[in-house]
Amino acid sequence: MKRRIWLRWTIVAALILIYVWTFAGIRFDGIKPTAGKITHSIFKGIFSPDWNYVYLPEGEDLLRGLLETLEISILGSVISAIVCVPFAFWSASRRGKNRAVSGSGKFVLSFIRTFPELVMAILFTKAVGPGSFAGALALGLHSIGMLGKLFAEEVENMDAGPTEALIATGANRFQVLWFAVIPQVLPGFLSYSLYRFEINVRSATILGFVGAGGIGTPLIFALSSRNWERVGIILLGIIVMVTLIDLISGYLRRKLA
Repeated sequence: MKRRIWLRWTIVAALILIYVWTFAGIRFDGIKPTAGKITHSIFKGIFSPDWNYVYLPEGEDLLRGLLETLEISILGSVISAIVCVPFAFWSASRRGKNRAVSGSGKFVLSFIRTFPELVMAILFTKAVGPGSFAGALALGLHSIGMLGKLFAEEVENMDAGPTEALIATGANRFQVLWFAVIPQVLPGFLSYSLYRFEINVRSATILGFVGAGGIGTPLIFALSSRNWERVGIILLGIIVMVTLIDLISGYLRRKLA
């Protein structure tokens, strides 16, 4: 009992020291004098947005930026959901499977997850040029690491009974996969894919900051030019789009559960 108490207090003390070290290492020079003015301007822009920017027949507008953001999210999510399936079966730890094989798969997925979307977006803008295609590739590659981990856990938690029953009746590998494995893991795969799509929509809104397309590009231009009314309408558009997608995705995931 005393040992447990000492262990708990040791953990608490270690956490306090880590927090103190973290705050001590962060440089803070105080709040800028213009912070209040800029915050007021942003909120003023939200409550009095530039409604004319919603649709402009002759060029870039809010609707086109939001649609491009949505396209980047959908393409990146579809790429990752398809490509990560073999990675999931590769990294899943199952009875009778070599640990070195599953361990190597887990290492690959962990390596892919190491790089954030923005870092990958910068790399892809240099490789394929700036634009929405670079953003879709960045989201797709990063999501492979995240979805692959979740898909692998779904495979690991799969009931082995149907698989063993089919093998006992002489079914081949394709029949086992089609009739025993896929029916069990498909609902989870779809649910995780929808959840990842929600995350990708949020991530896609800022990829334009580094030239990877989407609504982030006009947002950073509006912030740079201090066009607060345009900033306000863009932020409102992002809020509406993200909220609607969350509601639709949540409804679909509840149906899949």
